[in-house]
Amino acid sequence: MENVSYVPLKQPIVFTLEGFIITRQQGYPLFVVSLIMYAVMLLGNITVVTVIAANTKLHKPMYVMMCNLAACDLLGGTVVLTQLMSHFLTGDKNIGYAAAIFQVFSVHTYGLAVTTILSAMAYDRYVAICQPLHYHAIMTTRRLVSLCFLAWFIVFCLVAGLLILNVQTPLCRTLIMHVYCSHQSILSLACIPNPISSTYTLCAFWFIRTGCFLIIAFSYLKILQACVIKQEKNSRGKAIQTCASHLTIYILFEISSFIIVVTYSFQEISSNAKKFCAILFIIVPPMVNPIIYGVAMKDIRRNIVKFFKSAALPK
Repeated sequence: MENVSYVPLKQPIVFTLEGFIITRQQGYPLFVVSLIMYAVMLLGNITVVTVIAANTKLHKPMYVMMCNLAACDLLGGTVVLTQLMSHFLTGDKNIGYAAAIFQVFSVHTYGLAVTTILSAMAYDRYVAICQPLHYHAIMTTRRLVSLCFLAWFIVFCLVAGLLILNVQTPLCRTLIMHVYCSHQSILSLACIPNPISSTYTLCAFWFIRTGCFLIIAFSYLKILQACVIKQEKNSRGKAIQTCASHLTIYILFEISSFIIVVTYSFQEISSNAKKFCAILFIIVPPMVNPIIYGVAMKDIRRNIVKFFKSAALPK
């Protein structure tokens, strides 16, 4: 075996994000588009959280979990879109080491927490529709807090493991070939390969995504089975109304994530197109989720209308 010598970088390390390959003139309209998307994301998610928090009738497990999902969307969307807006407006592609690690934490927490929160919401719908008489006995405040805590705690532990492995890896380069910082993009700058970190990343992501998929699939199969057995129009209608929004959000998130895999499999796709597809999963769902809730769920839609009417009335 050959002895390979390398000189790892020392702090303070400043990374350079390759980002989108555009001119400064192209950056200004893209900044405006990014700003509009971020404003829509903020308005939608903050409105949903505010409406639920202000109305005591909405202090139910399903809506509390919805607030958790909105907080998760804001975390991921804010970190990526603010980075994009800065890049488009100023052309500055540099990011400090601490800021890069925080971005890694935020992006991966978002990507994993969305699925764990949606799994908890699927379980809540399963209990509400398949065991309606025992719903309040099962979904107590303690059970609700435990589900929300578990959804975040599992993710924090796995992402903390990623960060520990990332920080301990010696780096020899600073150019990140991506739009934002991720664990894998920083790991690619390592002086030597780190198979332990790569294996941990793969196992952690497959554990969460597969486990959550099985929970969601089981919950909705049981819901479908219960509706078919009951053969009641009102029951089927209620199931479709309450579950359609959750399934739509989950499918939208999975499609956005799958697009990344597909686009990076084709060499003929341009670099900018691949990077654009790579940020869809962290931009589109946070923008669309509040709209889906507002359209599909009567209680949310009704209270949002009341909220804006009361805000528009002169005091």
